[in-house]
Amino acid sequence: MNLGAYIFPGQGSQAVGMGRDLYEHSRGAREVYERASEAVKLDLAALSFEGPEEELRKTVNTQPALLTASAAAFAALTERGIEPGAVAGHSLGEWTALVAARSIRLEEAVRAVRERGRLMYEAGLATPGTMAAVVGLTEEEIGPVVAEARAKGVVQVANLNAPTQIVVSGEVQAVRLAMELAAAREGVRVTELKVSGAFHSELLDGARRGMEPVAAAVRVERPHAVFVANVTGAPVDDPEEIRRGLVRQIVSPVRWADSVRTLVDAGVPYFVEVGPGNVLRGLLRKIEPGARSFGVATIEDVDKLASAVA
Repeated sequence: MNLGAYIFPGQGSQAVGMGRDLYEHSRGAREVYERASEAVKLDLAALSFEGPEEELRKTVNTQPALLTASAAAFAALTERGIEPGAVAGHSLGEWTALVAARSIRLEEAVRAVRERGRLMYEAGLATPGTMAAVVGLTEEEIGPVVAEARAKGVVQVANLNAPTQIVVSGEVQAVRLAMELAAAREGVRVTELKVSGAFHSELLDGARRGMEPVAAAVRVERPHAVFVANVTGAPVDDPEEIRRGLVRQIVSPVRWADSVRTLVDAGVPYFVEVGPGNVLRGLLRKIEPGARSFGVATIEDVDKLASAVA
């Protein structure tokens, strides 16, 4: 594969001011903001550039705003003729990846993720839960920890972010027991995350059910680039399978380490984190330390990538 892999961040990478530089310097980025704002009847440029932060942090706002910021960065890249050979996105970022692969139209994606954000938030209120990051255990090693913690309620693996960086999700008491059990092992660090619900766990089944008609109404085409899905960590090109995966990922683990490994094994020459933050590049260094990577969040980043891959 001669073209790079574009990877798109998920919730947590947002920040007030994201996208402003691209909006000011790229016609394509401005058009993305205009189209997305019209689609959801919300000024996503003002929300993203000015906040306030507490409004941007609301899940119903975060998800369309972050998708739009990443899609704007992608638009600025396409203006320079830089196209991906493959795409993948972390949780919410999967929707942006499909926009970049011309599988889903921007307007439909931004409307769908605003509804996704609302459904996930409401599911978190209806069935409170939490999430915790565990650093230092492999997927195999965390299995017994999660199994024992289920004595206190629902808990499951939510994100397989890197070989020894895993997130668990579920009911508060069960997650905290898993944290205690994991922390008792030598060299393991645990951190409870500030989230509004137990994302990627069965506690969000209400959101999954709510997303079924939303996803059914979205037109999905075969991707124009290799698309690697969260739920399997493998390439998918069948539109109906893509649609099912977008719904399933709400309650299923994000197999990010597998997704990156799939792309590495396919021979992608470089990775580009398209959008705010550098979370995914940090995970990439843990999964494949020698991988060449770039981040694109400003017009200067676009210029640097264009020069590097010319």
